[in-house]
Amino acid sequence: MKIQGKHFVITGGASGLGAAVAEYLIKQGAEISLIDMNIEAGHALVKLLGVKAQFFQLDVTSETQVEQFFIQMRDQAIELQGLINCAGIGPSAKVVGKEGLHDLALFNKVLNINVTGSFNMLRFAAQAMSTNKLDPQEEDRGVIINTASVAAFDGQIGQAAYAASKGAVVAMTLPIARELGRHAIRVMTIAPGIMETPMLKAMPQNVQDALGQMVPYPSRLGKPQEFAALVAHIIENSYLNGEVIRLDGAIRMAPK
Repeated sequence: MKIQGKHFVITGGASGLGAAVAEYLIKQGAEISLIDMNIEAGHALVKLLGVKAQFFQLDVTSETQVEQFFIQMRDQAIELQGLINCAGIGPSAKVVGKEGLHDLALFNKVLNINVTGSFNMLRFAAQAMSTNKLDPQEEDRGVIINTASVAAFDGQIGQAAYAASKGAVVAMTLPIARELGRHAIRVMTIAPGIMETPMLKAMPQNVQDALGQMVPYPSRLGKPQEFAALVAHIIENSYLNGEVIRLDGAIRMAPK
């Protein structure tokens, strides 16, 4: 699939990995719909990206809001070719901590946003993509790229909820890819390691350096642009399907 001239939806697109993907794809000639809850950051990014980007405040866990968003896309005659799910949260809490048991509401919230939100978006996106006319020069009607984490494989102490949610994203990749193949829609997942996101950049420099030194090679934090470049490659490489790619500099996380 060529990127130029295609329309992509990016959740969690107002900052971090999602924003990096938006900037990268815009430079490759794509059109972007950014989805995020942060209105100020979303509008600021659209202003930076220009006329090929638009922003929507949207709760990805809401069936009604997501359905209405895709109805609006259809009414605007926007043909969707790709969904990149970057929306997610990652709070830390021990199962049995100093302040008591892991809060069940927090556990459910993490699963709801990271798993249900991703699935909610991809099911409506898949339905929209399934009606696309196949370009005679291309094999794909569309591509869906979810974001997991290395925590899906080697989660640390305090990451029970986060690791469970990202493990679920990993686990649903293959069955959905197998199902959507009949519609010429590919499904992939990226599992990033320690990335240079706004949250990590807010930490003291010595903490950032220590985290970077945990990575075998290159011994640094991953750059959002490297995540974006992998997204672009997945879009363009039609033989990548049903797989999870670790983007982590060969790190394997310690227990804590």
